Parts: sequence; structure tokens; C-alpha cells
Amino acid sequence: MSRHDPGAHDLTPELLLRAYAAGIFPMSESDDDPGVFWVDPQVRGVIPLNDFHVPRRLKKTVRGGAFEVRFDTAFTEVLERCAKSKRGRRETWINAPIKNAVEGLFELGFAHSVETWRDGNLVGGLYGVALGGAFFGESMFSRFRDASKVAMVHLVARLKWGGFGLLDVQFITDHLRQFGAVEIPARVYLEQLDEALKIKAAFYRDAAPSEVEGALEELFRQSSTQTS
Repeated sequence: MSRHDPGAHDLTPELLLRAYAAGIFPMSESDDDPGVFWVDPQVRGVIPLNDFHVPRRLKKTVRGGAFEVRFDTAFTEVLERCAKSKRGRRETWINAPIKNAVEGLFELGFAHSVETWRDGNLVGGLYGVALGGAFFGESMFSRFRDASKVAMVHLVARLKWGGFGLLDVQFITDHLRQFGAVEIPARVYLEQLDEALKIKAAFYRDAAPSEVEGALEELFRQSSTQTS
């Protein structure tokens, strides 16, 4: 279910945070459409963090270090590339008012990007919003095989390590199903969101490289105990 917002120019970072906390999020008809509408789905896509699945081939890619993974070093570029991606229809919903508000959230420390780099070039990534113990995954892009998938694996490892309780992916796609994404009724989602918002999670933690590797390996061990 969606509700049109006649005042897209009033879309502010503060309003976005209140919307996420209430279980709704903004979209537009296309990246060049000045209008914004609020979306309140009857079913919600989530990835249960304790049931996250990493395909075997992808584990080898992550372990092999095919990509350099960075966080928040090219947020605006990731946002722009997600808005312009042509790989799926949902990748065209990020318009100027949404970009401006999300960039404001980044400046306030609520929005984050996970980036995959190769030979000094940004080749994939994703961005989303962290609030309490909830992370709202917004969009991703890929210009190289597995680039966005590697970003997703690193995101989940960081969320689990930081104490997050909810990864909201809004809508289910085949791309997300391979990671264990499921649909839940809005009522159940709001209950999970309410609990997650009470958590004091940390997107950033001081850590040695070995601790980061340990978080990834723990995620892989969890995935190995699940059936595909």
C-alpha cells in the first residue's frame, strides 16, 4: 500500500528517520520524477541475520580477496550508481528529493555504503540506513560479477558483529532469495522493527583485520549449517 506525498520538497533527513521508525519508506516513479510517495507494504522482505546463507562459490570469492571492500568512502557515488542502474526496474526509484534526504542522513551518520573496489575502481556496492538495531537496505549496484554480492556478505557480517537485530530489504527478488530473504506480514515486521529499534547497535567498531576476518568466517560457519 502506498500514500502519495504532495510535498516532496519537504522530504528531510529527519522526516526519513521518522518514516523508517514507523515502517514506511519513500519511492518515486522514476529517477527523473520530482514526486515522492510513501510505501507501506502488506508483506515485507527481510533477511534473518541468523539464517543468512552464503553460496559456496561466493565464499571462495570473498575468501580469495577478489575485491577490496570499503565502508562509507564513496557514499554519494554509490547512491548515484544505484539510482542509474538498469539491471532491474526497482533501481530507477531514487529521484533528486530522495537523494538529497539520504545524503543528509549520511552526513548525520545514519546512512552507510558498502563498496567493492577492483584495481582502484568502484565496481559494486550498496547503501542503507542504520537506526538502532535495524538496518534498512535501500539499493545496490554491480558493474562486475559478484561485486554487489560480496558487499552484501560484508554488510551482514558487520551487522551481526555490531549487534543488529533486523535487516530490512523491503521487497524480495531472486537475487536476495539466495541469501535467505523471506517475506513476512506487516504486523510481524512491525513487531520485529519495534524490538530492533530498542537495540543500541554499532555499525562501526574498532577492530584488527583478524577480527574482521573472524566475523566473516563465523558467518560462513553459520551458513554451512543451513540447507540450500
